[in-house]
Amino acid sequence: MQSSERVGRERALRRAVLAGDESAWRAWYDECFDALFAYVLWRCSGLRDVAEEVVQETWLTAVRRVRHFDPEAGTFAGWLRGIAANLLRNRFRRARRHDPFARANGVSCADGTAESADAEALRRERAGRIARALAELSERHEAVLRAKYLEGRAVADIAAEWHETPKAVESLLTRAREAFRAAYGNPE
Repeated sequence: MQSSERVGRERALRRAVLAGDESAWRAWYDECFDALFAYVLWRCSGLRDVAEEVVQETWLTAVRRVRHFDPEAGTFAGWLRGIAANLLRNRFRRARRHDPFARANGVSCADGTAESADAEALRRERAGRIARALAELSERHEAVLRAKYLEGRAVADIAAEWHETPKAVESLLTRAREAFRAAYGNPE
């Protein structure tokens, strides 16, 4: 969809939502939910229960703040990702303030299999550290890691979309991985 078509469509959806049209909300929800959940699950390093909470909080925030969404500034899906990223950052900051060795709460296995409590606790601790490290990255570093590793895109494709050279994207990926390692290595 062309940018001007997208802007026009999202303006119309926003107007309809503000007028109370539930089918407009449903359209946005159906379009954006899967990608938003995948993004948040990645940012939560696979902690499904945390991802479900954050996605729910993201939609609640979007409902309250939809008046502030500007289709000219970016896509609705991008706006939702921004809300989710901020919620995650705030969540990890609060956890760090209350418990410097904070781990994600609860015990659950995504596939329903039984694991020993110790193995599950270690997995969740590691996942929490990954999620906190991702939350500390700059938006650009997080975006390039997401494009490469979550979306599985080739460097050349990323470079073409971002109007950069493949070499520049490779360099950015290198710096993003280094930033991730530094943040991950810091157990705060």
